[in-house]
Amino acid sequence: MSTSTIAKQKMSPYRYLTQEQIDDFNINGFVRIGKIINDELVDKLRKEYDRIFYEAKESGNFRNLSIDDTEDLNAKINADEQMLQIMQMSERSINFRELLYHELILDIAEDLIGPNIQLFHDQALYKPAQHGGSVFWHQDNAYWQCVPAKLVSCWLTLDDVDVTNGAMHLLGQSHLRPTEHERTKKAGGLLDIGHTVDKNSATIVDLPAGGVLFHHCQTLHYTPPNNTDRQRRAFAIHLMPPGTRRLQGSESLEVSFSRPLLRMRA
Repeated sequence: MSTSTIAKQKMSPYRYLTQEQIDDFNINGFVRIGKIINDELVDKLRKEYDRIFYEAKESGNFRNLSIDDTEDLNAKINADEQMLQIMQMSERSINFRELLYHELILDIAEDLIGPNIQLFHDQALYKPAQHGGSVFWHQDNAYWQCVPAKLVSCWLTLDDVDVTNGAMHLLGQSHLRPTEHERTKKAGGLLDIGHTVDKNSATIVDLPAGGVLFHHCQTLHYTPPNNTDRQRRAFAIHLMPPGTRRLQGSESLEVSFSRPLLRMRA
């Protein structure tokens, strides 16, 4: 590393992002980072991902977000559309647990929400080839109801992702205010605000395997169906500053095995 590069790094107030990227996130509510996970680790995570979903399909311990919530295994695995979700992958795999502490992921998160970082939760979001279901337009915090609304999500893909197989669509500046959502009449009553979204204004983020994007918890986003011959394996890490709480309910957001403190600097 050159002396000038070291000097530049010391002058920057940020650990990974540039001022332009910080400004872009603050204005639009998301930032595309690109590939930060090397191919060796991607391959290891793919094998774990596939193993966990194979076991989940045997036990029924997963959700198909494309249909009404049910314990009927046959209904979940034989549905025409499949948007499969497993919560807390980090509690099922040491490799995904270690991924929570990935230095670059935490450096980017620190640039966005500050030096103290706690896990809110993580989840795998899998769109199988040919019949992968969509995820409706929504703001994450419409589900979570967290305050202050300073959570960010690291959305990581283990496959090359583009508009044809389920790339993320995001609406710039939608994070600036919470939006009222409606419950759908299908898919278990998931939140949906798609009828009010100007879809032509959305940004579609293509990513290579091992690529990430970060978005604010109030950024409106959507992923389309996957009707290609390629699967789309994504993993989301939702991060928050310690002290975040929920407006409703009695669930504690205290540090725990499920919600570890991932970095503390102050």
